[in-house]
Amino acid sequence: MTSSRTIALAALLALLMAAAAGAQERGPVTNLPLPRYVSLKATEGNARRGPGLEHRVDWVFTRRGMPLMVTAEYGHWRRVQDREGATGWVHYALLSGARTVIVEQDMTPLRLQADARAPINAYLEAGVVARVDECGPDWCRLEARGEGGWAERATLWGLMPDERLD
Repeated sequence: MTSSRTIALAALLALLMAAAAGAQERGPVTNLPLPRYVSLKATEGNARRGPGLEHRVDWVFTRRGMPLMVTAEYGHWRRVQDREGATGWVHYALLSGARTVIVEQDMTPLRLQADARAPINAYLEAGVVARVDECGPDWCRLEARGEGGWAERATLWGLMPDERLD
């Protein structure tokens, strides 16, 4: 009986460890998932070396709506990373939960439906920032510069690998 109890406890411990390994980290301030994507709400945002005004500004984000990945939280500060891998601390008031993406492939077709055979509504140049209306495993509905349509997810930066947006 002791050996079956030991085996059961070992199995339970293995299940708990597997669940913990698969669990997503949560921010200590917001309790939101880390990492996660946000967008720049302001037209300018200082990226600092540390979480506070006393830290040096390394660069200034100057593109409103730009998607950024939040990788850490400390008080009113969020450590963010841009698509090129540059990181810095930005005050939370400069960030928005509105979801945007950056088009990575030049002349990405924006289609009328989520289908590679659907008519093309517009083409998006590499570097265009677009608002995400919804996103599935292969296609995302975007709005950019007054044009709406579906783009292939693989051509976009600003989404977690298995993330779905409605």
